[in-house]
Amino acid sequence: MKCTRLLLACLVCLITVKSAAAQPAKTSFKFDFGSGKTAAGYQQILPTAVYAADKGYGFDFNTTVKAVDRGGKDALKSDFIASDKPLYFSVDLPEGNYNVTFTLGDAKGQSSTSVKAESRRLLLEKTKTAPGKFATHTFTINLKSRQILGGNSVALKPRELTKLDWDNKLTLEFNGAATCLNSLEITPAPNAVTVFLAGNSTVVNQEEEPWASWGQMLPRFLKSGVAVANHAESGLSLGSFLGSRRLEKVLSVMKPGDYLFIEFGHNDQKEKGPQDGAYNSYTERLKLFVAEAKKRGGIPVILTSTSRRSFGPNSKIENSLGDYPEAARQVARAENVALIDLTAMTQTLYETIGVEESKKAFVHYPANTYPGQEQALADNTHFSPYGAYQIAKCVVEGIKANKLGLVKFLRNDTPPFSPTQPDALAAWQWAESPRTDTVKPDGN
Repeated sequence: MKCTRLLLACLVCLITVKSAAAQPAKTSFKFDFGSGKTAAGYQQILPTAVYAADKGYGFDFNTTVKAVDRGGKDALKSDFIASDKPLYFSVDLPEGNYNVTFTLGDAKGQSSTSVKAESRRLLLEKTKTAPGKFATHTFTINLKSRQILGGNSVALKPRELTKLDWDNKLTLEFNGAATCLNSLEITPAPNAVTVFLAGNSTVVNQEEEPWASWGQMLPRFLKSGVAVANHAESGLSLGSFLGSRRLEKVLSVMKPGDYLFIEFGHNDQKEKGPQDGAYNSYTERLKLFVAEAKKRGGIPVILTSTSRRSFGPNSKIENSLGDYPEAARQVARAENVALIDLTAMTQTLYETIGVEESKKAFVHYPANTYPGQEQALADNTHFSPYGAYQIAKCVVEGIKANKLGLVKFLRNDTPPFSPTQPDALAAWQWAESPRTDTVKPDGN
């Protein structure tokens, strides 16, 4: 009898475990930050809510915050979580697009913060609120998984295995001198338009300071209703993007009306096989990307490679990309797809900034960063946050010039931009994230 009861208990336990495992993951959350009254329908978040896998949400990466309660009838805005250092909050979520809404402000004081998501994707530039004023913002954010329907998975590089872009949670970074976070809401956005990015180190979301790429700046210029899914990675060519099953991954989740932005060339130049070259494998693979996106009702957009900072003796940029930009232009014409000529725009941008000042658009190594290095060095391929931001503005202008449907999703606070009139570096602000790395990303 005891054996029978034990067997039945084990069966019940097994059924319970299987049932729990079969339950769909939670995808909607409403958080009320602070120690005061909790708004109806919201979950209170105190400073002690440290992220744990069994709980599935909380303050992450040793974040330290304090609770402030101003009192009052408005349960959401009368109290908040405050910090004068970068604040990370993570929530476990499955792959997909999500509308994320947060409210910042203090009923009795000023607030100042910027917001990034995942691997330093810029959402909100430095935003201040006066005492008693609040700012509510909504962004649509993409979360991706390396798993591909059918059993395959993306072949990640070692450095990607720990990237926030590839884990199983949404992580938000609130970074400012006076962050006052009142509330956070998360809801699925399955009908949002997705802009997939395929590219190399000039496109990828760079996780560590001081590196940056235009792909991680692009979300700042977009309203809710469109998400950027950045599948680029440092060191990739069209061939290695294919070989690591990244195009397969993109196509497996692409919907009709989604976009595929394609920028390669820097690393394709280094491929020296008998079938390689701008008008051979590069052209054929570009056509393949375009054709596969069209098959799924997607909208492909070809971008020529960002120019390297390769000044000649006349203070003009010399072409270091060979025939690859022209090959990309020819494919765009032949396939009747939109072209954003980043090569031309970035050449103009660097020349406008000037030979010396343009170094600041790239990562700049101070003297003695490495053993035996006596002079300051500029990496002439990989961008600083300032440079990446300027190039993202070039991409936005390309979206406008091609009259893509994305134009209606551009934020209203995005002024017209020309590479002949870049933002003044002295007036441009960037809230640095805590993670840094002096190792140059793959590719050149």
